[in-house]
Amino acid sequence: MDKRRRGPVITIDGPAGAGKSTLAKGLAVRLGLKYIDTGAMYRAITLKAIKANVDPESESGLASLCQASYIKIAGSKGNETRIILDGEDVTQEIRSPAVSSFVSQVSRHQKVRSYLTRLQREMADAGKVVLEGRDTGTCVYPEADVKIYLVASFDARVRRRHLELLAKGYDIKEEEVAQDIARRDRIDSTREVSPLLVPDGAFILDSTNLGIEETIQRALWVVREVLPVDL
Repeated sequence: MDKRRRGPVITIDGPAGAGKSTLAKGLAVRLGLKYIDTGAMYRAITLKAIKANVDPESESGLASLCQASYIKIAGSKGNETRIILDGEDVTQEIRSPAVSSFVSQVSRHQKVRSYLTRLQREMADAGKVVLEGRDTGTCVYPEADVKIYLVASFDARVRRRHLELLAKGYDIKEEEVAQDIARRDRIDSTREVSPLLVPDGAFILDSTNLGIEETIQRALWVVREVLPVDL
């Protein structure tokens, strides 16, 4: 661990629907760390772009939008986390299918990623955080103390995301979710800037046949193999 930090930095990366948020929140709660959902920050910018009618293909337009935005992750641990955009709580709104449809297009732009990566790194520099996203262990914080790459089968990811959206009240078919995840996988893994990759030194955790608690326990075992139990 970097002694200049006040505590460890743990990164959780992986494809859409693998269960990264659930795992990262669980680790944050169990270990007393702050949870930083980097993907939510991209979703917040995407939401603002939709409302402002900014073309998701316009890098200059999105860059200007970023510079005029104030994004805050409120709360200290796990489930307490709220996403604040320009003073408004958008925690629920950024999870809408509309935002999901465009977030990969928005997040592939270098100027958007540079802006948000800088903010994310600043948040992590203090230590005692769990960073979750697509490039936290490769680009945002490659010197993290523990890196986990969470995977699951395509069918499992579709099923989980579909159930999650239904629980939130969205009327959406499983086929639509499958198409969206396939499209996001393609964009995330082939984009020129910060593509989805397994970070160097990461522990690959397959959650396909694991429940939430089993996944968290396996991740805790990884963390405690690397770091002192008393964080």
